[in-house]
Amino acid sequence: MTAANSAPQSPTERRVSARVGAISESATLAVDAKAKALKAAGRPVIGFGAGEPDFQTPDYVVEAAIAACTNPTYHRYTPAGGLPELKAAIAAKTARDSGYEVEPAQVLVTNGGKQAIYESFAALLDPGDEVIVPTPYWTTYPESIRLAGGVPVDVVADETTGYRVSVEQLEAARTPRTKVLLFVSPSNPTGAVYPREQVEAIGRWAAEHGLWVLTDEIYEHLVYGTAEFHSLPVVVPELRDKCVVVNGVAKTYAMTGWRVGWVVGPKDLVKAATNLQSHATSNVSNVAQAAALAAVSGDLDAVAKMREAFDRRRRTIVRMLNEIDGVECPEPEGAFYAYPSVKGLLGKEIRGRRPADSVALAEVILEEAEVAVVPGEAFGTPGYLRLSYALGDEDLVEGVSRMQKLLAEAR
Repeated sequence: MTAANSAPQSPTERRVSARVGAISESATLAVDAKAKALKAAGRPVIGFGAGEPDFQTPDYVVEAAIAACTNPTYHRYTPAGGLPELKAAIAAKTARDSGYEVEPAQVLVTNGGKQAIYESFAALLDPGDEVIVPTPYWTTYPESIRLAGGVPVDVVADETTGYRVSVEQLEAARTPRTKVLLFVSPSNPTGAVYPREQVEAIGRWAAEHGLWVLTDEIYEHLVYGTAEFHSLPVVVPELRDKCVVVNGVAKTYAMTGWRVGWVVGPKDLVKAATNLQSHATSNVSNVAQAAALAAVSGDLDAVAKMREAFDRRRRTIVRMLNEIDGVECPEPEGAFYAYPSVKGLLGKEIRGRRPADSVALAEVILEEAEVAVVPGEAFGTPGYLRLSYALGDEDLVEGVSRMQKLLAEAR
């Protein structure tokens, strides 16, 4: 490249802003879209890409949405921060499910969890502020931080620690510019769940250093075996004034397409994020909010049934993945993802190809076994794959069996 070609573009020459142009496509959605496109073309692809329950939204939730369609009140604008009755129900649900007592004024209803995450970071961060991000991370976190002007700082944990970071690692990453700690348990993409003593230690460390914490609790009800979910501001109450909780109905009630999430936090932060939303989107769809109201006000029977199925699939996928030479898969304790290390396969010959990284390996698996998985590069840790086990039992066994057969050829 010549010096002229590498010179910075002027504002009039730049067709897309540098800020938005730097955003990468959601890797998980891209893999899911490619799998669906191949299936539509007649190929028997099995997709482990999307983090989406394969269950129907509960009937009573759908019925509430149908009724809302006929209510003229919902045909008009409603408050940008959410229907008052839904905000009150979310506050009650938060107290019921995690023991965290909040007021409706501390709740902002958003268009899914992604908007909740972005608006929280936008309300918290000034240019150059650093956010400590335990890694592997969900693909949206660092992009939301960058969009908000912040700087993500990766702190990497691997399979030897169950993908859980330590206070010592966090302290080593802290600088004078650190403002926020991102904390996620249960985790996407690893399924890691932090025990109470680690939650407390990390929370007290954050409080000691005056840091904000953004904690994503979207998988709060999907924990297995002896693992337990613990809400950070409940375990460490002194963090309440600097803690933002993000959640939504997507995973608990199989409502990924309804797009309803929320922010719970200090009133001034929630007010600032609400002001942002008032200009970005106005209110969330009223029909979706009515459906969410029915969901959070109801019981947890639906998620209990899903959890039972996910637990069964979890044990199956871990066993089958660990039967593959070169693959090491810790048992996830929450969410619905397996995150195996495939470092032992890299560089080996598989049907005439030698994948040097997990991106190339995922391509081989898709093209040769017709199985779609997401490479670890999307989550900040090359050498791994993420497989969602939120798909039918038969497809799960068939998909991993295809991988077993293909990867057994690695030499």
